Amino acid sequence: MFRCRSTPTGHEQRYAVEFYNIFNGEKMEKIFNGKKVAKLGTEKKPAVVNVQTEERLKEVASIFEENGWKYTIGLEPDKPEDITDLEILLNPPKTKIAEKKVGRNEPCPCGSGKKYKKCCGK
Repeated sequence: MFRCRSTPTGHEQRYAVEFYNIFNGEKMEKIFNGKKVAKLGTEKKPAVVNVQTEERLKEVASIFEENGWKYTIGLEPDKPEDITDLEILLNPPKTKIAEKKVGRNEPCPCGSGKKYKKCCGK
């Protein structure tokens, strides 16, 4: 949870509110530490991938190079392959677009001819 307070210059400043566990009074983890999170695949936060074979290492490295992403690849034959960072970069989450809500005084979308508030909005 964030709260705002005004500074002497009149600007609002956001700060994290510290929470305490109700049952035993222990301090819970702070929500906001004031640091920006770096974008995945950049110099500050390179993608980390582990592969099992040399061929797969070259294949994954070429994908990173084509897209200009920064990366770190580990070659570990005895561990399972982990390419989750690469999958995140290749398939970024889509922006969700909210559908427009029907206004109370607009015609009802069911086609009755009545206002929404008198028909389906009850």
